Amino acid sequence: MTQGQLGTCNLKLGTMKIVIDDKIPYIRGAFEQVAEVIYLPGSKTTPEVVKDADAIVTRTRTICNEKLLSGSSVKFIATATIGYDHIDTRYCDDNGIKWTNAPGCNSKSVEEYLASTLMVLAERKNIQLKDLCIGVVGVGNVGSKVARISELFGMKVLLNDPPRERAEGSATLVSLKQVMDEADIITLHVPLNMKGEDSTFHLGNEAFFSGLKRKPILINSCRGEVVNTMAVKAALKSSQISGFVCDCWENEPDIDLELLAMTEIVTPHIAGYSKDGKAIGTEMSVYAISKYFNLRLENWHPSGIELPEKPVFELDGAGLSEQQIISKAILHTYDIRNDEADFRNDPSKFEQLRGDYPTRREFPAFTIAPKNISEGTLEILKKLGFTINN
Repeated sequence: MTQGQLGTCNLKLGTMKIVIDDKIPYIRGAFEQVAEVIYLPGSKTTPEVVKDADAIVTRTRTICNEKLLSGSSVKFIATATIGYDHIDTRYCDDNGIKWTNAPGCNSKSVEEYLASTLMVLAERKNIQLKDLCIGVVGVGNVGSKVARISELFGMKVLLNDPPRERAEGSATLVSLKQVMDEADIITLHVPLNMKGEDSTFHLGNEAFFSGLKRKPILINSCRGEVVNTMAVKAALKSSQISGFVCDCWENEPDIDLELLAMTEIVTPHIAGYSKDGKAIGTEMSVYAISKYFNLRLENWHPSGIELPEKPVFELDGAGLSEQQIISKAILHTYDIRNDEADFRNDPSKFEQLRGDYPTRREFPAFTIAPKNISEGTLEILKKLGFTINN
């Protein structure tokens, strides 16, 4: 959704004030020639700060509602994130404040988070992914990419997305009940809808867990409130599920430490935190504000994106299965166990781990020098996004 790009507003260059979350990467220098720019932590973006601002560039930690915006001169809010449930869209729409999010900006980052997750689960549980069925609940920008890589891994994939099914029919989509009956792994990629026909608030509730047939592993990398904390703890204790992977938590950053201790893989809401995804989200926000205020920044691009460690690496497949080869490539680029170890070591650093997140580049930033790898496996690596150096 890009509501904020509807219409334009003309201001004299240099008379604008833009308040920007200081954790948004690569944005410094974008607006300085056309506006007064204030960089602040999201928690310090207060009514006093935004009272005379024309635009806000934010993340999910700043709640953009009547309390923040009432009496202000804010005309436009850009969030450099896929989610926008931190924006009171009804209040904004009723008060002529345009807003925009960044749909799809970090979808490949979450795809690669899931790829690393699946490979670590396969190693820890000694399973072959090609023998498993995965249910993808929510098949938008992220879910569709997760489905694609799951198919590349040879998994049976079930797709569930009620809004899409109503619009497109059920040729490629299945009911949530079928996912609950057949999936060995269920991964959630839905927006947070608090009410209505497509409510996802506490989708993972007691009834959901009691209706599962195969004791699947559940993965939540979308929104914490999609899974009820008490219900998932009960499901783990009663073995209604065989494991839980959690990146998004209720009541962040004050998460449930008992649930953390029970969870198979834990991370501090960083699934979408690749540098590539962040740069895209920043770029989309800059372009949206530029278009609305006629700032003529269409040729601006993020710069200074850090290079990965060992961008070219040798991958020898001698004696390895196809899954092991693919796992080595994925875990070379992003090993989720590093994020897990940092988080388990000190859960109180939830926000610090997010704010100071290290460089993580996506698969296309890496080149593989292959040895003893079949053409079929090389083709899968190419489809994942790696460059192959022959």
